[in-house]
Amino acid sequence: MHNSRRKFLKKTIQSTAGVYIASLGFTAKSYANIMGANDRARLGVIGFSDRFRNSHFPSFLRHYKELNFDIVAVSDIWKRRREEGEAFLKNKLGHDIVTCKNNEALYALKDIDGVFISTPDFQHALHAIEAVKAKCDVYCEKPFAETMEDNRAALKVIKASDRIVQIGSQRRSGPNYKAAADFIQEGKFGPITMVELTWNVNQPGRWRRPDLVASCKEADLDWKRFLLNRPFEEFDPRKYLEYRLFWPYSSGMPGQWMSHQIDTVHWFSKLDHPRSVTANGGIYCWKDGRKNWDTTTAVFDYGPMNDPSSGFQVVFMSRMHNGDEKPSEIYYSNGGELNLITNKVSSNGGLRENMAAAMKMKANLLPEVNLLDKTITVESGANTGEDLLTSLHVRNWMECMRSRKQPNAPVEAGYSHSIATIMTNAAVRTGAKATFDSKTQEVMVNGKPFKY
Repeated sequence: MHNSRRKFLKKTIQSTAGVYIASLGFTAKSYANIMGANDRARLGVIGFSDRFRNSHFPSFLRHYKELNFDIVAVSDIWKRRREEGEAFLKNKLGHDIVTCKNNEALYALKDIDGVFISTPDFQHALHAIEAVKAKCDVYCEKPFAETMEDNRAALKVIKASDRIVQIGSQRRSGPNYKAAADFIQEGKFGPITMVELTWNVNQPGRWRRPDLVASCKEADLDWKRFLLNRPFEEFDPRKYLEYRLFWPYSSGMPGQWMSHQIDTVHWFSKLDHPRSVTANGGIYCWKDGRKNWDTTTAVFDYGPMNDPSSGFQVVFMSRMHNGDEKPSEIYYSNGGELNLITNKVSSNGGLRENMAAAMKMKANLLPEVNLLDKTITVESGANTGEDLLTSLHVRNWMECMRSRKQPNAPVEAGYSHSIATIMTNAAVRTGAKATFDSKTQEVMVNGKPFKY
């Protein structure tokens, strides 16, 4: 009876269907939910955060009808966010949303195909493990992991599964970044000699939530579940809502910002991690009780582990007390630069004839190349900058859920950027040079594995 009814409805919509559907008592919206329901991918939301609301969801909304996706449930351990998520999604999608007090309740629904994970930094890898074990595909925010224990555990579980896991390193879906990767990997750039990465803001309220903190009560959330595998401490609403300012819940700048930029270094160079990292900085301006620095400079040595004579240096600089948040990534070679602010390759700084001749060498100058010449067409005004990259990245994940192909930022990308961020955090916390032991897959400081 059910199958016959579905076939009849499909035939009526293919003819002059409006009259027939109305006569059966269906609205256009309710009928749309029936059509193709067996093929519709049903998603859940793990953590109704600002990141999901302002970035993941607008990107999802752009593509979900075309790709036949829906969001049907939200899990959040805080009553306020859970209720906000339900109201927001119900309003935007036009149907009821199942609310869950924790992830177990969401996975117990049994009909969730995939999840967005946008929880606090230290939870990402652990929540990805839960999702994959529940047979769900995953869009997982970065940083992927803040400790090597979590990093190794998540990689092992995900690689042993058949799940599609997209790490939220959205640069990997950007046409300008793809063009840059091709230019370098095809040998046109020459050997990388140095990379400069910067990310500067002037926002005393960045990562702060004072009004929200004042409204957060322990009785309304599950604090113990929030802590997961971190050491127990008494409830602190600042650490719950402003976790990016407090280790061991976040490494701050390395995990939040550097993880994006260092990922391009791994991608372009095909190197999995730095050989060593040193760092300097401190809390120079915003003395608001935070533990993570407001100013950071980290210096990386990259190159083959078996050939210390070759490689290049990467410098990451970030400050939170002066800047306009225009992240920069500039790659240098002997012949010029690849600038991902301007999206151009140029001969700036290259070896010119007058300098080369003195050493009986030939000039080495890169051609002028616009990395956006091969860009794809995107609807004007819909998304710009990071929003455009996230839109493309979310779509790639959704398409890969259908095709079962590997996404643009598979779990290996998250594992690699996490090594770099953990090495940086180790250098920050100890004041020593951090290295990486490829055999044990441990971040090392003073000959011992780094432990928080």
